Amino acid sequence: MACRLPSVIARAQHTITIAQAGNRLDRFLLAAYPWLNRATLADLFTAGHVLLNQRSAAKGVRLAAGDTLLVRDLPEPSDLRLQPNPELPLVVLYEDDHVLTLDKPAGLPTHPLRFSETNTLANALIARFPGLAHVGPDRLFPAILHRLDTQTSGLLLAAKTPAAYANLRAQFRRCAVEKEYTALVHGRVSQPGRLDAPLTHQTRTPCKMTVARNPAKLAKNNCFPAVTSWTPRQVGHDRTLLAVTILTGVTHQIRCHLAHAGHPIVGDTLYGSPTPAPRHWLHATGLRCTHPATGLPLALSSPLPPDWPALS
Repeated sequence: MACRLPSVIARAQHTITIAQAGNRLDRFLLAAYPWLNRATLADLFTAGHVLLNQRSAAKGVRLAAGDTLLVRDLPEPSDLRLQPNPELPLVVLYEDDHVLTLDKPAGLPTHPLRFSETNTLANALIARFPGLAHVGPDRLFPAILHRLDTQTSGLLLAAKTPAAYANLRAQFRRCAVEKEYTALVHGRVSQPGRLDAPLTHQTRTPCKMTVARNPAKLAKNNCFPAVTSWTPRQVGHDRTLLAVTILTGVTHQIRCHLAHAGHPIVGDTLYGSPTPAPRHWLHATGLRCTHPATGLPLALSSPLPPDWPALS
């Protein structure tokens, strides 16, 4: 049950009711204080600021009726704001009154995990467009409709109004947005390919995805449908330049699927590339959707970056 709190919060106290018993502690706190995100809450647990029955508590503990809960140094909502960073470059490829297309460089995260972080594309975005800080439900991830991995470069779509954001998010949810990538992979790929294989988090390496061996046995929130198609554009001696298309958008989808197909992306050591590189060579080249205001097809593109390696 959410509780009403003053605007400035130093300590928050609860006595757990019968109706609240059985909840995980972290889920209870996220429901009670919806302006917190998981990373901020994790920091509170790590610092020992969450006390259950006067002892530091673990996030996964189950609450019991009569438990007393104290949270110290709980941030107030006004403290949890994305910080603008005008020192970061921001390349705008396309702009109208409703949408923006951004060109993300490799090495720059799409958005921060904590409000104290300032070195992301989202920080650069709200420095140039302050009004976008309140577009969309996520304070750490405003206006931008999808993510790119830190070492992936290329096109990102952002909405300039709440109406445009809602429309485009609906298109993403129903897999109506086609995203195109260019990937430099190991091996010779002479024919187009397609992989329809659900992905799940690898048990031993949570930050890594893997193809689900038995998706029927996995919980719905642990198994994600994913379809990747590719076409060779240039075939070299032992590498191939691929045009890759996806409609789904699972974490690491292209990287994991191409590795599973026997052609990991060059430089992607997490997914089996034997070649260390400054980055993995994956670039978001294009995107096709329906314009949220006009209803007309919208095709957007991003050129390969100048440091893209020549095919050998």
